[in-house]
Amino acid sequence: MRISTLFGGAALALLLSACAPTAIDGGADEPNSEATGLDVQIHDGEFATIQQFTTPGGVSVWLVEEPSIPILSLRMAWQAGETTDPEGQEGLTNAMVYHMNEGAGDLEAQAFFKRMEELNMSFACGATNESTYCNASMLTDNVGDSFEMIALAFAEPRFDDGPFERFKREQEVSLQTRETNARYLASRARAAALYPDHAYARETSAESLAAITQDGMRAQKDKLMVQEGMLVTAVGAISPEELAPLIDQAVAGLPATSETSETEDVVLAAAAADPIVIDLPQPQSLVTFAAPAMKREDPDFYTAVVLNYTFGGGGFESRLMKDLRVEKGLTYGVYTQVSSEDKIQLWSGGGQTKNESAGEFIAGVKANMAQMVAEGMTEEELSAAKAYLTGSYPLGFDSNAKIAANMMGVRLDGLPVDFFDKRNAMVEAVTLEDVNRVAADYLNPDNFTFIIVGQPQGLDG
Repeated sequence: MRISTLFGGAALALLLSACAPTAIDGGADEPNSEATGLDVQIHDGEFATIQQFTTPGGVSVWLVEEPSIPILSLRMAWQAGETTDPEGQEGLTNAMVYHMNEGAGDLEAQAFFKRMEELNMSFACGATNESTYCNASMLTDNVGDSFEMIALAFAEPRFDDGPFERFKREQEVSLQTRETNARYLASRARAAALYPDHAYARETSAESLAAITQDGMRAQKDKLMVQEGMLVTAVGAISPEELAPLIDQAVAGLPATSETSETEDVVLAAAAADPIVIDLPQPQSLVTFAAPAMKREDPDFYTAVVLNYTFGGGGFESRLMKDLRVEKGLTYGVYTQVSSEDKIQLWSGGGQTKNESAGEFIAGVKANMAQMVAEGMTEEELSAAKAYLTGSYPLGFDSNAKIAANMMGVRLDGLPVDFFDKRNAMVEAVTLEDVNRVAADYLNPDNFTFIIVGQPQGLDG
């Protein structure tokens, strides 16, 4: 599952202002006259200098040069993922990405790992519902050899019997243990209640695991990992002229194009009138709750972010924590979050409480929702939320890897290159009238489906 990127801004200024490459005056995206052979657009923003270019092979790249640290952090992504698994082969994409660093070409798994250790590099792939990605980190002294390893993995992954059998054993254990995992059971119950017929409700089963083959993984790799539409973000001591041919070398063995079907938007079912209980013998109940939220591009998105901080997203500063933990002692922790993916948007939360206090816990959550709807936030809460959300922003950018990851999140969300410059201003622009209106629209307790995993008591009261 992809979570919308909320970081950026001031952190990049702190990290990069002293060593960013020289950009053209004026702040606009303009060609870099020093970039020979590449059309490099420099976004000289308030907080970061991001170089945008397309390699001769057609790969779109965002690069932040960081000459002072001899490490390159690389993110590569494609906008198709687990929802492309064929019916009856759920888990195929997960199996494929698992094997992407389990040997390639003449190098079996152990030889592949040993070579990466020799180069002081890392390389691994993963997937979400709507994306497939590979991450790499390497010393800039070894970029040539490191990119050769990536190229080998892309062109000639082995999918050997040994790693494949290990993967299946691990998955078989996971299928068994998930039936006693409260968070998994709550997630499955949510999908069954709110979007039972959508691709997001599909999951790996013993039958689908048995149907996965090595040939199927090869075909899935060729369907998802292609040159067309590939996105790259990079941070490190490297120039566009140095990076572009390395990327083209790495992707040369990938198919040029493929066809994948787009996932339909999730249409949430009406909220359940009563809590949904999943019986699981344990001393505590896990309570989760979810309701519709807004799309990422909605003008009210950052209003929701500010409101959520005060309601349940601000740790000990949130109303739910102050009430349900500090004042009533019902839980060690309770949280809420706004997740606005492209295909599904949820305002959700949860916490654990003793079985005998489950009814009181849910009543407390609903009472806090009703109070927020009826009375709204205060000016003091609004100021505190804005101060935290803007002031903590730099903490997501304390390494090359985090910067590369946050840039990729922006790219996958379809946000513009100047997002990092504008994010804090969007937070600061939220007014008390805005948050109170959004609270009335979205935090009505009747909007939420409550799911309890455990053996809860007191629900009738």
